[in-house]
Amino acid sequence: MIANTDFRETVRHFLDVTTPQILESTRSAAISRAKAWRAALFDCGLAAFGYPTAYGGNEDRLHARIWSEESQGKIPREDNVFGIGVGMAMPVIRDYASAEVKDRFLRPGLRGEEVWCQMYSEPGAGSDLAGLTTRAELDGDEWVVTGQKVWTSGAQNSQYAILLARTDFDAPKHSGITMFVLPLEQTGIDIQPLIQMTGEAEFNQIFLEGARIPRSWVVGEVNDGWRMAVALLAHERIRTGQGSTVNDRAQRSKSGRVPIPSQQLIELAQEKGRTGEPTVRQELANLVIGERIIEFIRRRNTVHPSIGKLWRTRQGRAAAHFAARICFPASPAWSSDQTSEDYFQFHILNCRGMSLGGGTDEIQRNTIGERVLGLPREPGSARDTPFRSLPRN
Repeated sequence: MIANTDFRETVRHFLDVTTPQILESTRSAAISRAKAWRAALFDCGLAAFGYPTAYGGNEDRLHARIWSEESQGKIPREDNVFGIGVGMAMPVIRDYASAEVKDRFLRPGLRGEEVWCQMYSEPGAGSDLAGLTTRAELDGDEWVVTGQKVWTSGAQNSQYAILLARTDFDAPKHSGITMFVLPLEQTGIDIQPLIQMTGEAEFNQIFLEGARIPRSWVVGEVNDGWRMAVALLAHERIRTGQGSTVNDRAQRSKSGRVPIPSQQLIELAQEKGRTGEPTVRQELANLVIGERIIEFIRRRNTVHPSIGKLWRTRQGRAAAHFAARICFPASPAWSSDQTSEDYFQFHILNCRGMSLGGGTDEIQRNTIGERVLGLPREPGSARDTPFRSLPRN
């Protein structure tokens, strides 16, 4: 066991010395730099807190706390490519998958050898995710998948996906869904990037026509996928609510998950000569307070994920609206070569997306009402009705 003081020094050396060396020596595509950095992180024993040692993990909670303290604001932005794999897919595989699936995917996933995406939403199943119609049918030793997914982040760069598909149309809506690991490098899968109004192509629509999955690559049990889906969404909301550990403040990252830091808004207001206005000062004070609340939420493990997610998206909208209304009265006239203002205008255009990804604000409020406050669920008469008998668009 490494002494805590020695472990803290190991963490600091990796973040302050090793990380810059890796990024400087790997001057290739961002994904290549991300893989090099995460492999080094894993090999130093810093990439898998909360995982068994058999998978290269470290189950020492104090070590995990030290890492959280020291890494805040120091993770290279390239590591965002592993947000779904490391932050969402691996925890669910660790907690629910078979030994075979764990042995196959945990170590390479945590080491950054494979990139993952999440295939949940469909054209007719967004907030009503349990209404999904992508089907998986067993054919010998393989599942055959047919359907369409949409709003899939990073699919064009991924090798594997966490997939939700319906395996029993005669079961009730939430009971006939199964979670799978889907290999993407095969025929029968057509990934089409979607251009957003920011000019980027983060999302994709995906057409599945006879894609195949090994029979054993199920996460959890067949027809118990809704429980797995909720568990994965909890990890996503924790990730969104706690905020980014990436060095966004210095790098001005164009991330849809990261609100504009209040310090950058203060500097922007100073540049525009607006800090003498009482209303501007009050809004800036509110943004600073909102940031501190995010910090407090991050430190409390008992906070429900939906609370953190809801507050963080609120902060993101408030920060973007401040930049738009106070500092950029001409912000709709966006020229992509305006590098200084381009960063803020990205957030202005993108801030509403923070309220949609991982479950809308309305979904979060329902969850908080039911699971935190103990309020009764909305009445529904179709909970026991077979899915094929339900009306659908």
